Amino acid sequence: MSPRIDINCDLGEGCASDAAVLPFISSASIACGLHAGSAATMQRTIRACLEHGVAIGAHPAFDDREHFGRRELQLDDDTLRAQLRYQLGAAASIVAAEGGRLAHVKPHGALYNLSARDPHTARIIAEEVARLDAGLRLVGLAGSASIAAAQALGLQIVGEAFAERRYDRDGRLCPRNRPGAVIDTVEAAMDQVRHLLERGAVIAEDGSEVRVIAATLCLHGDREDVIDFARALRATVEAAGFEVAAP
Repeated sequence: MSPRIDINCDLGEGCASDAAVLPFISSASIACGLHAGSAATMQRTIRACLEHGVAIGAHPAFDDREHFGRRELQLDDDTLRAQLRYQLGAAASIVAAEGGRLAHVKPHGALYNLSARDPHTARIIAEEVARLDAGLRLVGLAGSASIAAAQALGLQIVGEAFAERRYDRDGRLCPRNRPGAVIDTVEAAMDQVRHLLERGAVIAEDGSEVRVIAATLCLHGDREDVIDFARALRATVEAAGFEVAAP
């Protein structure tokens, strides 16, 4: 039996390419209306995922459209919980109304990165996921505080690796404002993916090899070349002997 790995993409963020990406992925994390998207785009994207047999996840973020959810905000706990409940509840209700089921939750952008390093934020997110549905999977950076918090609450976890982002020597994603943090070319990204699949590790920005145990690979739906990228990622994963499937 071939090993399996998930390919996930962030969708519903207003990109015209969403529908063309769906044949190449197995999971989608759908914007819940605060950093991008709306009720209408959520419904439209959920319907498209159901048509293609793609597992559906919620992609909650900080309430910050101006910066696409990629600016870290300092929120009190009650405000963060309220924003999470608003987004997760909306996603779950629309999925249910369309006859599907929410499969996972993956924080977006700055909220994702904060939860990866900050146990307190990670625990709040995990608690809100469990409060909504203890059967949901929580997707987080492999080996991070986000994964640890979810495990502590008994949630199913999905460790994530990034096809198109550079890592530092501690296994964290390099900040986007750092030169080279985003892997621009498809070829260079596929080199990272092949190394990850073959060795369970990535080469960090300083040249060191960092262990990364992941069950899902992410590509970002807002890349200009996302269709070509998705096609190449699917081909690379399958050429390495992996079956592409949701967890």
